[in-house]
Amino acid sequence: MTKDPGTASKPQTGLKRAIGTPLLFAFIVGDTLGAGIYTLVGTMAADVGGAIWLPLLIALVVAMLTAATYAELITKYPHAGGAARYVDRAFGIPYLSFLVGFLMMASGITTAAALANAFAGDYLNALIDVPSAPAAVAFIIALTLINLRGVRESLTANLVASIIEVTGLAIVIFVGAIVLTSGNGEPSRLLEFAPDIPPLEGAFAASIVAFFSFLGFEAAANMAEEVRQPSKAYPRALFGAIGTAGLVYLLIALSAVIVLPPAELADSTGPLLDVVAASGVGIPPWLFSLIALIAIANGALLFMVMASRVGYGLAEAELLPRAFSRVLPGRRTPWVSIVVIAALTIILTLTGNVASLAETTVLLLLLVFLSANVSVLVLKKDKVEHDHFSAPRFVPVLAIIASIVLLAQQTGPIWLGSAAYVAVGSLLFLAARARRKREDRVSAD
Repeated sequence: MTKDPGTASKPQTGLKRAIGTPLLFAFIVGDTLGAGIYTLVGTMAADVGGAIWLPLLIALVVAMLTAATYAELITKYPHAGGAARYVDRAFGIPYLSFLVGFLMMASGITTAAALANAFAGDYLNALIDVPSAPAAVAFIIALTLINLRGVRESLTANLVASIIEVTGLAIVIFVGAIVLTSGNGEPSRLLEFAPDIPPLEGAFAASIVAFFSFLGFEAAANMAEEVRQPSKAYPRALFGAIGTAGLVYLLIALSAVIVLPPAELADSTGPLLDVVAASGVGIPPWLFSLIALIAIANGALLFMVMASRVGYGLAEAELLPRAFSRVLPGRRTPWVSIVVIAALTIILTLTGNVASLAETTVLLLLLVFLSANVSVLVLKKDKVEHDHFSAPRFVPVLAIIASIVLLAQQTGPIWLGSAAYVAVGSLLFLAARARRKREDRVSAD
């Protein structure tokens, strides 16, 4: 912990500081232990065979390195806006700051849209037969109402959902242990790699999917203005949550491969449900489907909360119109940003598909992480008058190298999709800048 001259003070904020360390920890755990692990185990098995634990370890290392960067930046500059604010302070280029914030916001919208589609798909149909499009729209509207009511209400709902979500993962770990101790499992599969794919190539390809399962900790940066004692709360919550997620994921990987052959996992769209069914323990399929739905809803809510706070932070930094910084009286939630995010999420939900949206999210966030890691190196010389976490210089350097390696694994179509986001963001920046100038002229008159 670095101590700068002066005493720690509470920065002034337009948002209500209602989040303590336990609730922040739950927020990050809930956002990390989301729908990804319920669906992506099979995808990893296709690339790396039974050694699913290897890409998960690679992803865990990358997540921990970048989390150290975020712990320093968040505790040093505890304001909403996340990476966009850090880039703005480091380089002072409005366009670059806006673009990073826009990509962060786009990643939240894209992920929420992908999860809305997943919610309205096979898991929901296993319980009730309803058209997918109306169900997805109703799902987003319900989450928006929770978001509007308040961050404490949103995170309290997250806490309840996280408990249920983790219970589902605990069931998978439990049935894996039962199968192993009964002698019916095959632990030797853990060292089997996918045929026809070089082990290292398969591991790095699968690490992209594995990294998607760790996404969530970056969303916490945008809650900085609503956290009590951020200099103490953030490092504890960040590292504790990522470490918890990593342990759970590794146990899930071990259980899945011990129970089912990698080829069967790779062919499944609901691999963990198949693991529970194959174990013979007798867990009702409808119960596990319900748990998966709650996990998906939890992840979508948290990404929508994150995206709306990014919009608020960009408006506070005068990179979006002032309307985005408007908050509800009493509730102190950024209602304009929340409503806009909901509308865009609905549009993407009705026009996109889960697979491409998930891959695009990873690329967008890797670009955001790259900017944050460069910014923390530039801002090392900047002094603030309160205590904050400080990461050794080699940590962001390693994180930059790791991000570049993962970016190199992305395919051409995903890069083209991300380029389209950049183009749209550039147009929005120009439009916002022109509007800001008009507003300033009117104010001057």
